[in-house]
Amino acid sequence: MLILVSNDDGYFAPGLTALVEALRPLAELVVVAPEVNRSGSSNSLTLDRPLWVRRAASGFMYVNGTPSDCVHVALTGLLDRRPELIVSGINDGQNMGEDTLYSGTVAAATEGYLFGIPAIAFSQVQKGWQHVDAAAAVARGFVERFIAAPLAAPILLNVNIPNRPASELRDIRVTRLGKRHPSEPVVRSTTPYGETVYWIGPAGKAADATPGTDFHACADGAVSVTPLKFDLTGVDQLDTVRAWMRPEWTAAGR
Repeated sequence: MLILVSNDDGYFAPGLTALVEALRPLAELVVVAPEVNRSGSSNSLTLDRPLWVRRAASGFMYVNGTPSDCVHVALTGLLDRRPELIVSGINDGQNMGEDTLYSGTVAAATEGYLFGIPAIAFSQVQKGWQHVDAAAAVARGFVERFIAAPLAAPILLNVNIPNRPASELRDIRVTRLGKRHPSEPVVRSTTPYGETVYWIGPAGKAADATPGTDFHACADGAVSVTPLKFDLTGVDQLDTVRAWMRPEWTAAGR
């Protein structure tokens, strides 16, 4: 089995190294990761400049682009074989609730999923890489399970792992995404030249952390796994919009 591994924290990140070391005995691995930290880059592709690919002393390949660029380039020209699985992470910090819309970690996995390849994104709940070895062991367990019992259709899984020793992790729970409050205000500062600049503020606290959500599972010391999909159609609003778009307004020559 060939597994493509990527992340958004950069090819040098401890979480990526721990993930690769945990998975190396299971399959053939190819690592294609960003040159620098690209957290929060979401599903963006670089279209305004060329991309290059270089190889680090570790053997990892790195790209001067986004996590989505890394997987896209790998699948459309860099690799001579199609991977059977895409794995992304281990991210330095949680990707729960609306985080999944901004996350480069989830985006790398999503890019593979959009190509019809099963994909799993792994994140630790707290920043700092504490107990990353335990998180890597959890990731290995997921991949072992996939190898032993592949899912029938391409699937995108978002896994969040509390920063705990393996002995203190509880069960693994299949969850839905929770919801956050809006982000904290931007942080304003001034450059040495007197220009006002803004830093994006911290993510908001959980607004929906009820049982069954990713927030609730991780707060309870459990590993959260959420299947994601990317049909953004507001199905429950189709009739509302049809009624709003009156026939006499939508007709030609309105």
